[in-house]
Amino acid sequence: MQRILVVDDENFYIDVLVNLLQDNYRVSIAKNGESALKRAFSSTPPDLILLDVMLPGIDGYEVCRQLKADKRTSDIPIIFLTVKSEVDDEIRGFDTGAVDYITKPMSPPIVKTRVKNHLLLTQARKILEDQTKLLELQVKERTLEITRTQDVAIYCMASLAETRDNETGNHIRRTQHYIRILSEYLSNHPAFYNYLDAETIQLLFKSAPLHDIGKVGVPDRVLLKPGKLNDEEWEQMKQHPRFGHDALLSAENELGSTPFLQVAREIALTHHEKWDGSGYPNGLKGDSIPISGRLMALADVYDALISKRVYKEAFSHENSVNLILSEKGTYFDPIIVDAFEHLQNEFKLIAEKFKDSKKGYC
Repeated sequence: MQRILVVDDENFYIDVLVNLLQDNYRVSIAKNGESALKRAFSSTPPDLILLDVMLPGIDGYEVCRQLKADKRTSDIPIIFLTVKSEVDDEIRGFDTGAVDYITKPMSPPIVKTRVKNHLLLTQARKILEDQTKLLELQVKERTLEITRTQDVAIYCMASLAETRDNETGNHIRRTQHYIRILSEYLSNHPAFYNYLDAETIQLLFKSAPLHDIGKVGVPDRVLLKPGKLNDEEWEQMKQHPRFGHDALLSAENELGSTPFLQVAREIALTHHEKWDGSGYPNGLKGDSIPISGRLMALADVYDALISKRVYKEAFSHENSVNLILSEKGTYFDPIIVDAFEHLQNEFKLIAEKFKDSKKGYC
């Protein structure tokens, strides 16, 4: 049974309202503002309050104000009871949060109808809020499901490329985490903070696995050659950024562009560009290289240095760090190199956490 709190200091009106409502509601009473607040803030608050304006001590306006200011009671509908009928009084009542105004002497049918209607409105609002929360939860769960599916697809595609020249897919995970810590560290740097917001850092993390997707277009005789590539073979190898870019661009054209595909395409195309302009495929220089490509370049080279390949043995972490530091301002963006130097121990921990194993992802 729904609960009604009647707040009035006159016994006559209390008796009228109790007799009028008690058959359909559980009615409690308070004769002053302090008692009304105490009952409203109890463990069993009322579902609706009939509140007299003229009360001893704290008046009805102040009681209403305090109830509406507290999240525990802010949704309880309050109907003012008063002998006042001036427009300014009614406006003041509504301004404090009341939902209705009944003047004394009261009409019993009006009281019963307005109480019933406001309780129905409150119930309808709560049902709508519950349905909205349920819908939001369902949307969230569906979004997570789509995200997980997308992540699996990304890793599987990236692994197909990686396993052609790398025994495991852990290169994917390592470079992802290198990118993340570099991005988070540089997000406060004046040269990067406009680009490296939280959303972009997450996009970089998700897109990084596709940086070498273009390797699927490179012949095995070139990709897996244990020795030095000749000029013709090297030119073929240098095409893999374009292959990756074009494949992702084709996906965009077919399925529609997304921030994820845009960043992935950018990384695939530019992660072999060098700060001094000697990189490939477009010979971009300095700030003309997208930040995503600059970050990926360092992450990719560090991991290539510490990893065993068909054409080389693994370098130590220390030697790899020194080689990267020596390429500051030539191969790599100097600011990113400084960040790497600061984070070199974190890079080492990531490399140890995701050591190569015999199995890939897919």
